[in-house]
Amino acid sequence: MKSGRHEEILAIIAEQPIETQEELLNKLKEAGYKATQATISRDIKELRLVKTLGSDGKYRYVSASATAEQRPGFAGIFYASVLSIENAQNIVVIKTLSGAANAVCAALDSMESSAAVGTIAGDDTIFAACRSSEAALDLCAELKRYLNHN
Repeated sequence: MKSGRHEEILAIIAEQPIETQEELLNKLKEAGYKATQATISRDIKELRLVKTLGSDGKYRYVSASATAEQRPGFAGIFYASVLSIENAQNIVVIKTLSGAANAVCAALDSMESSAAVGTIAGDDTIFAACRSSEAALDLCAELKRYLNHN
């Protein structure tokens, strides 16, 4: 049941722009699935869906893995979305285009870098907490290579 609902959610967001959980809930009900807002919220987290800014200027849910597949991998996400990368002690601060931080952060998390202990994303800023100042410097250098900043 859950896997079927998850497949339906992925199909819905691939076919049409879905801006809110309520919209997604209504589309699922139209497809014959019973769910609550709490269920949708858990599904979004489990599926690692992120909101990204579409070409029409509206936010929509996308799969973090689908975003990575549509562009030329991790490097493509970074190159298209990241404006700057700096470190402050053991924190790496990544500035992105407005609305892109969640997608970039999901891509960063998928790297499974041992340098970063955890990440958090806002609308256009990501903080990556590193194990040490040296690890932050290493992570900055690694990420800047994706931007062709040597």
